[in-house]
Amino acid sequence: MDRIGNKAIQPSIYLQLWAIILPVADDVQNPMVSSWFHTFCLGIGHSFCFVKAKRGPVSRRVLLFWKMIFSTRAILFDMDGVLMDSSPSVERVWRAWATAHVLDADRVAGQAHGRRSIETIRALAPELDAETENVLVEQMEIDDKEGVTALPGAAELLNTLPANLFAIVTSATRPLAVARLGYAGIPVPRNMITANDVIHGKPSPEPFLKGAALLGYAPAECLVFEDSPAGIASARAAGMKAIALQTTYPADQLQAAHAIIGSLADVQANVHGENITLQLA
Repeated sequence: MDRIGNKAIQPSIYLQLWAIILPVADDVQNPMVSSWFHTFCLGIGHSFCFVKAKRGPVSRRVLLFWKMIFSTRAILFDMDGVLMDSSPSVERVWRAWATAHVLDADRVAGQAHGRRSIETIRALAPELDAETENVLVEQMEIDDKEGVTALPGAAELLNTLPANLFAIVTSATRPLAVARLGYAGIPVPRNMITANDVIHGKPSPEPFLKGAALLGYAPAECLVFEDSPAGIASARAAGMKAIALQTTYPADQLQAAHAIIGSLADVQANVHGENITLQLA
């Protein structure tokens, strides 16, 4: 239960998107109202949107555009599907592994995203030696670098953020994460949580809780960028806001996130002292 002053409010209400409709004579947003509303919302930790509108010929308001703004202290990034596109490699490796073990390749490839590989193996082929198979799959993924590229906006956003205010939290092992970051031309960050650092992977909250602890922030002070339902569930279970990227899964499977965007190119970040403001296009 959250509180504003002495008044308790339901979390489901507290986390709702704040919005304001601004009737205007032209297409210029009222700066006085928006500045006050922006300051108010950031002060109480809410995300919100602005909507410009103007009167139509029959006194109906016409939507012109909207935007969302989040305020946070630290950011946790998933890696595959958020910072880089590794899906061609993931598909090839897991389909080859499935074929070698006479498993349904579509089912295996569909469950491989956003989870530690050892957990995928345990779930889909419990009769196999998961530890041995995981070593083989990891090496296959490290060797398959074709098509691993940085996603739009990833390098630019990371360059905007101080190194102590963000971490990568990935289901990949550290050797695989370092390899893929290199293939994509993204520097290995100072802070990173990998499959080697946790006992329970996503959708368990453990990875993101460890990411927050690594940066020295409370879970509620962190915001997560994710591309998979398992990752979003992990972030939400950790008590964090989650922004989903529609790079791997369709929007209808990402509805648990607080917002859905196309890529990190849709994000504009500004650092103000100990706060990060993120504006979503």
